[in-house]
Amino acid sequence: MKGLSKEILQQLKERCLKEIESSSSIDDLENIKIKYFGRKGEIKLLFEELKKMPSEEKKEVGAILNEINKEVRLLLENKIEKLKENSVEYQNYSILEKSLPGVSLPLGNIHPLQKIYNEIIEIFLYLGFSVEEGPEIEFEDYNFTMLNIPYDHPARDMQDTLYLDLPVSDKGKILLRTHTSPVQIRVMLSKKPPIKSIMPGRVYRHENLDASHLFNFHQVEGLAVDKGIRISDLKGILTFFARLMFGKDVLIRFRPSYFPFTEPSLEMDIQCLVCKGKGCSVCKNTGFVEILGCGMVHPQVLYNVGLGYEDYTGFAFGLGVERVAMLKYRIDDIRLFYTNDLRFLRQF
Repeated sequence: MKGLSKEILQQLKERCLKEIESSSSIDDLENIKIKYFGRKGEIKLLFEELKKMPSEEKKEVGAILNEINKEVRLLLENKIEKLKENSVEYQNYSILEKSLPGVSLPLGNIHPLQKIYNEIIEIFLYLGFSVEEGPEIEFEDYNFTMLNIPYDHPARDMQDTLYLDLPVSDKGKILLRTHTSPVQIRVMLSKKPPIKSIMPGRVYRHENLDASHLFNFHQVEGLAVDKGIRISDLKGILTFFARLMFGKDVLIRFRPSYFPFTEPSLEMDIQCLVCKGKGCSVCKNTGFVEILGCGMVHPQVLYNVGLGYEDYTGFAFGLGVERVAMLKYRIDDIRLFYTNDLRFLRQF
């Protein structure tokens, strides 16, 4: 091919080198770079022509073209770099770069809720629990019915539950889960005992916003099912958890309570960390603050998931992450966690 003869390539090389040697500015050299190596540059187009040559000629001419490409590029880049080093702008930049102190960029913090969330999970992983997750959009049967919550229970009412405008399934209406307990149902339906799991996640309720209530918040629920599990096992694990979370000297008490899915049911309180048990607005002058509900899994719940309640027993508990964080960090307004106020978040 005439355009790719050895003589033409040699002339091209000499022309390139001469233009580079005669250039005295970075702008001129950048224009030369575009002229020969740009998308429509002369050397770039010659490589396209090389592809059309007969194979017997392509090898010899290709070697020459590659050598020219390499030599011209190297000379061009070296001269650009040399001119930059000799330019006043480059020298001033280098001096400033070496002498000015470094700029400290602000670092982000882990959100206080995420810290508590991670700490709770870490404690229960240490105790041998696995972590299970489930959908936030849930069936009514899993959220209520299989947990032994009656059809006339107030929790099913629109005042508490956020139902979705979707067709009713064979498992009832579809809703945003009001607790992470439906994950317990899913775990017991999919696994055989022994079961020892926690279920962290976001939940939703129809609440009026105030200093202690949100329409969405976070829970961590726990479940253990096996042969021979007793209420003393539940108390022992929760006592261990509370002392790791709030300190080994924290005072703990259990009170009888009622939950449809546990029997017997208990509530666990710790001594108020704000007033040290003397009585204040946080603990409503009782000296103690409730941190979680718990109890032995109701036999009807075990029956609903196909487990033999004559053979198996279990315990369950549920705690609010925001509640634990408020107690640990002495925060009196739950809304502060969601305002994205850096003055608040930087304290953690």
